Amino acid sequence: MTTMTGAEIVMDALIQEGVEIFFGFPGGAVLDLFNALNRPGMPRFVLTRHEQGAGHMADGYAR
Repeated sequence: MTTMTGAEIVMDALIQEGVEIFFGFPGGAVLDLFNALNRPGMPRFVLTRHEQGAGHMADGYAR
């Protein structure tokens, strides 16, 4: 049986839901999630300069 981290489980669930792109600012409690993005087949990541910018980018992308 393969051992997976919590971050890998979250990423796999998001991929199963069809997530294609992430917007964000790495740091603090989400660093493990960003480390889990470094696997083949992971969604594209767009680095933002501020958390609010990530929210606005995601909103615009979804429209």
